[in-house]
Amino acid sequence: MKYLVHLLLCVLVFLAVPVLAIELQDAKEQGLVGETPQGYLEAVVSPNAEVKELLADINGKRKEKYQEIAAKNEIGLDKVEQLAGEKAIEKTPPGQYVKTGKGWQKK
Repeated sequence: MKYLVHLLLCVLVFLAVPVLAIELQDAKEQGLVGETPQGYLEAVVSPNAEVKELLADINGKRKEKYQEIAAKNEIGLDKVEQLAGEKAIEKTPPGQYVKTGKGWQKK
């Protein structure tokens, strides 16, 4: 019986995790993360574990894609990151944060 209760609790925790995870759009709308000129996301405020996990996941995927683009076009990774950052900041809707030379700014 103890095994069954433990298994049930594990299943419930496993099912609850996706519900607790914060989505990128929610994090941006809540002002938790913003776009940077380097093409990556950063925390606008001190991040909790969910936001840290989101940043690591999204930035890891971005870096992988940037590296593919750089290799395909025979240009430096830094150039791809810079172009991606410019594009991301340009596409950021009003009310969300972007990092500029003056720090975090609400667009």
